[in-house]
Amino acid sequence: MPIGIMINALSVLLGGIFGALGGKKMSANFKDGLNMAFGVCSMTMGIYAIAPMKNMAAVIFAIIIGTGFGLLIHLGDWINRGATQMQKFISRFINAPTGLDRQTFDATLVTVIVLFCASGTGIYGSLTEGMNGDATILISKSILDFFTAAIFAANLGFVVSLIAIPQFVIFIALFFAAHLIYPLTTPSMIFDFKAAGGVLMLATGFRMVQLKMFPTADMIPAMIVIMPLSWLWTTIILPML
Repeated sequence: MPIGIMINALSVLLGGIFGALGGKKMSANFKDGLNMAFGVCSMTMGIYAIAPMKNMAAVIFAIIIGTGFGLLIHLGDWINRGATQMQKFISRFINAPTGLDRQTFDATLVTVIVLFCASGTGIYGSLTEGMNGDATILISKSILDFFTAAIFAANLGFVVSLIAIPQFVIFIALFFAAHLIYPLTTPSMIFDFKAAGGVLMLATGFRMVQLKMFPTADMIPAMIVIMPLSWLWTTIILPML
């Protein structure tokens, strides 16, 4: 059962409601300070995931190859376009809150959709839970998402809660896809997959504290290529060394 995915979607739903009802009372300093804490938490989760790595060379190669491929096909732009289409659909039914112009509302809504529906941490967490039932990553992410949703909902209103629906649909699809992948994996491949996801969480943390804006959306393919690269390194390259 996808416990982590359900908790994550529920955290966005409740966080959006909480922020829409009482978020106006949050000061700018409070929001900024909390966001810095979110970034450190994301980095901590990334370091924890990287630590059990089995094949460093394979992970590093996967990050470079995966990011290069993502940049080559402009994956980040494609994700933003998908979020824009989703935003246009949602905006048909919900007007911008009073005091917020439509253009700012639409642009911010696209950002929130990408953040909750196409983050490297969410994709990685959904695949991990689908492979071995480990919901730790998504539960930890849910704590961050609750407060993040509340902060955005303070400006955007209840529309933030609706994003829990497409987030759940996307993550549950990844969850069931992982069921098909897991029988083809080895323990070393799983550890290396977690390490690749940890690198994305680390990069996400740097973005959240605005220290360095890593192209995290374009880095997502690294979590796909790490599997075959880990197998290749373990079964073919290492025995030859």
